[in-house]
Amino acid sequence: MEAYKLFDAEYKFACLIWDNEPINSTELVKLSQTKLGWKKSTTYTVLRKLCERGILKNEDATVTAIIKKAEAQQHESETVVEKAFGGSLPQFLTAFLGKKKLSEKEAEELKRIIEEATR
Repeated sequence: MEAYKLFDAEYKFACLIWDNEPINSTELVKLSQTKLGWKKSTTYTVLRKLCERGILKNEDATVTAIIKKAEAQQHESETVVEKAFGGSLPQFLTAFLGKKKLSEKEAEELKRIIEEATR
């Protein structure tokens, strides 16, 4: 599961791929320069590392994601809840919401999600 861990720069890079895949590696270099300010060598270094970790794939100069964005987000959120709140979702929600008021629509959506998770 540690392979899903993405550092901030890696996550931003992966987002470029998730939002544009499949993407030609030459186009990815251009996009990385424009969006992240990276040089070609940085782009290829990070791409190689994420391919080695099984997160991305670069075949015939076409880059795609092996791990989808939702999977990475799920791992990251589970890690935050476990690390900062001892795995307690109620503690996380209490801290996350703070003094924020939910709309009726948001409250109903959360109720639906919780009900589905208990089935």
